[in-house]
Formats: sequence, structure tokens, C-alpha cells
Amino acid sequence: MNQPIRDKYLVFAAPAIEEPEINEVLDSLRSGWLGTGPKVAKFEEMFRQYIGSKYAMAVNSCTAGLHLSMLVAGLGQGDEVITTPMTFCSTVNSIIHTGATPVLVDCDRDTMLIDPQRIEEAITPRTKAILPVHLYGRPCEMDAIIYIADRHHLLLIEDAAHAIESVYKGRKIGNIGHLTAFSFYVTKNVITGEGGMVTTNNPDFADKIKVFALHGMSKDAWKRFSDKGYKHYQVVYPGFKYNMMDLQAAIGLHQMARVGENLKRRNEIWQMYNEAFADLPIGLPAPDESETVHARHLYTLMIDKDRCGISRDEFMQKLHQMNIGTGVHYIAVHLHPYYRDHFGYKPEDFPNATWISDRTVSIPLSPKLKDSDVTYIIQSVRNVLC
Repeated sequence: MNQPIRDKYLVFAAPAIEEPEINEVLDSLRSGWLGTGPKVAKFEEMFRQYIGSKYAMAVNSCTAGLHLSMLVAGLGQGDEVITTPMTFCSTVNSIIHTGATPVLVDCDRDTMLIDPQRIEEAITPRTKAILPVHLYGRPCEMDAIIYIADRHHLLLIEDAAHAIESVYKGRKIGNIGHLTAFSFYVTKNVITGEGGMVTTNNPDFADKIKVFALHGMSKDAWKRFSDKGYKHYQVVYPGFKYNMMDLQAAIGLHQMARVGENLKRRNEIWQMYNEAFADLPIGLPAPDESETVHARHLYTLMIDKDRCGISRDEFMQKLHQMNIGTGVHYIAVHLHPYYRDHFGYKPEDFPNATWISDRTVSIPLSPKLKDSDVTYIIQSVRNVLC
């Protein structure tokens, strides 16, 4: 079936920015308070209440949040952290930057999440933490992972870059492990352009992250210059420049206000895709587990050339020619040159992650999509594959 090609390119993961965000940013610009200030504090509290954790600390990226989480938990040289190869490089980079060694274990081919059984097999006397990734917004099998972590006295630090809305058996992701890092990058479900958040129920971890994230200073910058008077600070740690700006938080405040509304729209699009693609010779996202909430961050298809006569990359190119943007999430960590050469990884070391890497493609799922956009995407996918 032929169809007219749309004139305007459908950008993958286009952010849904509305007038309240724009007005809030203008308010910050007019106030002159652009850096870390009262809007960051308000955003932190808004996020903390949404997750239900005792503490939430805003930073400038999820990567920074993961790095700080491991540092404040005492991880460093000689330690090992178990994680998955089916993730973005920042997960593994944050481990490397602490001085610790990433230990990869393969994922489940259907859910694409870290396999708890393989976690158990990878534990050594040097293992200090498990770092599960809630990929695409699907919660990991946390009961099994918690059992392993508790039995071996390991820290549980979660990568929830995709999982702001995710719930596992009645518990919000971000209120389960020792520390959890979230992302507000421009493609995420809640955006601030760049930005992240760490949640925890441990007051010592929370205090240290606040200090480590801003040069190791004992007082927040906005408290030093507030209308309550100047406050002297002391540097108590050689910290980092990981703080969030009020300009970013200004966007996040209104993004968080619509998080439920946007998830509802993502669910609608998800169901439209599931129904439209059910008869195609491709792999669809695994069904949701009971008692969980999927954040619906990414809708991924598995394009296997043996089944459908076209490769993943050829499929993406054809959609591009139809003015539809797509993404690959992800080429597994062990297949990239640095990690392959530095750690000696081979494709066959993690066969499930390698299989997924060769086939996975993400199609647009933004709440900004109109029904007509979704219909066009569906028709285009079917035209390429039928």
C-alpha cells in the first residue's frame, strides 16, 4: 500500500514543551536567578513526594547521579559492580570513573533486563554493588535482585533513567534500593534539557551528595546569596560541578505536573502500536508483568532479517525516507570498541545482549504525537514490512 510522505520530519522523541514551562523559564530569566536556587529546591521536593523517598537531590545528569551514588557509598579501586551490557554507556562509565570495575552479566532476551540468575553467578569477594537498569521503563525483577543483594551484603544502586513512572509490586522505583538515579535529558519522559535526580532514604548518603555535587562546599550556593544574608562556606571534599540550575528546574516543575497525563497518552500510543503490529513478523515489547507499572519510555521493535526480509538498519533507513525518526537502544556496551578492547569482551560473551543489539529499533512514543502522527507511523511500518 502506497501513501503520501509527510512534509515535516517526525523527530524521534520530540519533547512536549508547553506554555507553562516557557513562562517559568522567562520568570527565572527576569528574576536574574539562573543557577542553583529556589526552583531547584522546589523541584527536588516535588520529585521526592512523587517517588515517596525521604530525600531527592537534583544534579545535572543521571550520569552524575550514578557517579555520586557510588562515591558516597564508598565504592572505589578494587571493587566490582555488577550491571548489564544492555544499557547506555553512561551506566558503565560511571562505575569506571569511581575506580571500580564493571562486571557485566547478560540480560533476558524477552524483557531485555538484567538476569538475576546470572548476577548470582558473577559475585566474587570483590563485589560491592549491583546496578540494575530499568530499561525502556520496565522494572527489573527486584524481589530476586534484593534477595541476592541482602544475602551477599551488597549495595543496590539503580539506574532509573527510563523509569520515572515505574512501579514494582506497589513500590515506586526510586524508593526500593539504597540509591536511585533518574534522567531528565531532552528525550526522557520528564525533561529539563539536561539534568538528573538521586533519591535515597539514607540521610548520610543524601547529605554527602548535596556536598559532593557542588564543589564539596558545605553550603548550597543559593543559600549563600539568599535574602537571609550571606553564609560563609567551607570546602570539605574535592567535589564536582554537578549541580542543577533554576533554568532547568523551571522546565521540570511543569513537566512533573503533567507526568500522569503524559503517561496516559504514552499508554494510548503503546496500545495502538501493539494492536496495529500484532500480525507482523517482528518482535514486540514483552507483556507487562503483574503488579508493575511500565513507564512507557521507549517502544522497541525487533527487526530480524530472517523473519521479515529486511535488516534493522534497512528498516530505519526506509522510515527515515518517509520522514520518521527512529533510535537504537542500545548497541550493547560490550560491542563498543573501548570496552571490547579494554576488558577483552567478545560478542558471544553476552549472546542475548548481542542478539538484541543487532535487531532493536525504537519508534516515536512522545505524548506530543497526535493521533494522525501515530496513524502515519503505523501505516509506514506496515508498508515497509508488508
